[in-house]
Amino acid sequence: MTASMAVVLPPASSSSSCLWLSRASSSASSRLPIIRGFHSLLVPPTTGLLLLPMLQSRTLRLSPTSLKTPPHEYGLVPARRQQLLMCCPRATTVSQEEVSSNPTQRIGAVSFEQLPLKELLLASEAAAKRGAEVVMAAIDKPRNIDYKGKTDLVTDTDRNTELAILEVLRDKFPGHLVLGEEGGVSGDATSEYLWCIDPLDGTTNFAHGYPSFAVSVAVLHRGRPVAASVVEFAGGPFAWVTRTFTASAGGGAFCNGHHIHVSNTDQVERSLLVTGFGYEHDEAWAANIALFKEFTDVSRGVRRLGAAAVDMCHVALGIVEAYWEFRLKPWDMAAGVLIVEEAGGTVTCMDGSPFSVFDRSVLVSNGVLHKKLLEKIQPPTEKLIADGFDFSQWLKPTDYVSDV
Repeated sequence: MTASMAVVLPPASSSSSCLWLSRASSSASSRLPIIRGFHSLLVPPTTGLLLLPMLQSRTLRLSPTSLKTPPHEYGLVPARRQQLLMCCPRATTVSQEEVSSNPTQRIGAVSFEQLPLKELLLASEAAAKRGAEVVMAAIDKPRNIDYKGKTDLVTDTDRNTELAILEVLRDKFPGHLVLGEEGGVSGDATSEYLWCIDPLDGTTNFAHGYPSFAVSVAVLHRGRPVAASVVEFAGGPFAWVTRTFTASAGGGAFCNGHHIHVSNTDQVERSLLVTGFGYEHDEAWAANIALFKEFTDVSRGVRRLGAAAVDMCHVALGIVEAYWEFRLKPWDMAAGVLIVEEAGGTVTCMDGSPFSVFDRSVLVSNGVLHKKLLEKIQPPTEKLIADGFDFSQWLKPTDYVSDV
C-alpha cells in the first residue's frame, strides 16, 4: 500500500504548537514532527497529499487541494515540544491566492504577482550595501555631531549615507517617491512606490561606538512593504562586522542568504524581550517605563538596544521573542516589520489594531506570544488613546496613494 500523509493539528485543549506529518500504511503508522508555530488544515490520509511548508511564513500550502476536517476524526497524537523539527524539502513560495485570502492581517503587499519584486529587492540590497559602505568608512573616525533636539543626535555620516542611498535608488527607479529621515520627501508624488530610508538607525549608538545600529531601506507599494534590506553593524571599535537581513512580500526572510524564522517560545517567562524609548519624556514614555518594569519582573529580561530596525531583525532571527515601542517613524519600521512578517512573526499596533508603517506604535513578536503580550501592553495603550494621546497616522507624504 502506498503511504499517505496528513497534517495534524493539536486539539484545542493541547498547549502544543507543533504539527505532525503522519505517514500511514497497511502495516504501521509513523509520525514525524514537522514545524512548530504554524497554523494549517487537516488533510485526510487517504488523499495522499504532501505537506509543503512555507518556512518564512505562517502560511502552509497544501497541494493539490486541502480539506477542513476535524482533527479528532483521526485520533492522532499531537507533537511534544521537545521533539526535533524536520522540514519538508518540497517547500514552495506563497501564492497570491493564499496571501489575498486574509489581507487584513498582512503588513506586506497583498497583491504582488504583478510587481517587479526581484528588481525591488535587488535595489534595496544595493542601496543598503552602498549606505553601509559609507558608514563603515566613517565608523572609527572623528565625527561631527549636531542635534535635532536636546538629546536627538545627527551626524555627517547620517547625511552622507542617505545621499549615497538616494544615488542608487534614483539610478534604478527615478520615478519613485522617497521618504528619508534626513532629507524628507523627494521624487514623484504620484508614484505608487515609496522608499523609506533610515540611513543610520541608532545614531546615538554609532556616535558612541556602541554596536547596535544599522542602515535600513524598504520600499512600499500603495503603503504596504514589498521589499526590505537592513545591514546591521556588530562587533565594536576596530572589530566591526556586518550582517544583512532581507525580505520580499511572499518570498521569505533571510540573514546573509540563510532562511530565518522567529522563535517558538510560547511562555513569557521563558522569553527575552526588547523595547525602546523616544526622546519625549511624556505619558507614552511613562507608560512604557511601567511596561518595561512589568515585563522585567515576569520574563528572562527586557533589553533596550536603541535601534528599532535591529531590534525587529533580532525578532525575525529568533534570538528574542518580541519588540514594542511608541512613536516610531515610517523609516524606523518599514524594513523591520516586513522582515518579521516574512520570518513568520506577527505585527500589530500596541493596542492590537491592524498596523501600517504610518502608525505611531508597533508590537512585533514570534506570533505565539502575541496575545499574551497584548494582555499587558494593550490596556495602557488604550488608556493613552482614551486620554487623548495622538495615535493617528503620521508622516505619510501628501497625495501619496495608499491602501492603508
